[in-house]
Amino acid sequence: MEENKEIQEQEVVETAEATEEVAVVEETSVVEETQTEKRPAKKSRRRKIETVEPVESEWKEQVVQIRRVTKVVKGGKKLSFRAIVIVGNKKGQVGMGVAKAAEVIIAIQKAVADARKNLVTVPLFNSTIPHMITGRSGAGSVVLRPASKGTGVIAGGAVRAVLELAGVENILSKSLGSKSPLNAANATLNALKSLRQFKDVAAIRGISVKEMLNV
Repeated sequence: MEENKEIQEQEVVETAEATEEVAVVEETSVVEETQTEKRPAKKSRRRKIETVEPVESEWKEQVVQIRRVTKVVKGGKKLSFRAIVIVGNKKGQVGMGVAKAAEVIIAIQKAVADARKNLVTVPLFNSTIPHMITGRSGAGSVVLRPASKGTGVIAGGAVRAVLELAGVENILSKSLGSKSPLNAANATLNALKSLRQFKDVAAIRGISVKEMLNV
């Protein structure tokens, strides 16, 4: 009987210790849950990507003509593209470039680089040209006449492209002879290159601008 009592007492002690261990485990789990709830959430670090807008260039480009040309070589024909491009800043500077390449994009890029090397300064006078002028190139010629405000650019094709990119807002023009865009653009640039300002002519004559203009 005494042995049975001792065994029962040991079982009671063991069950008590097991319950105490379970209670301790539950308390630790509750404490861990409360600590995890109290911990602030980590802020996501995201880098702000600053977008830089490209600066627009003052130089404007206009393609006048793209033409496929062939060159006869030994063994056949070699195909390429010729591009005529006008470049100007609409502030009195304009140029024309011509280039050939096997691809259209490369031909245009080469023509733009060529146009920037051959810029012409145009002496503007009240958004028009100072005087009437005629430019020639090959079998073509272009006549330019100054116009009053509100007239606009009365021109077409390559002549219009050159005048607009040069910054001329009011002008009358007439293209004569050859209808080639290359000749028309060359003739227009020749005319703009030959323009002279009133003060330069008055200085050559040795008089004032008012005396020359009879003002």
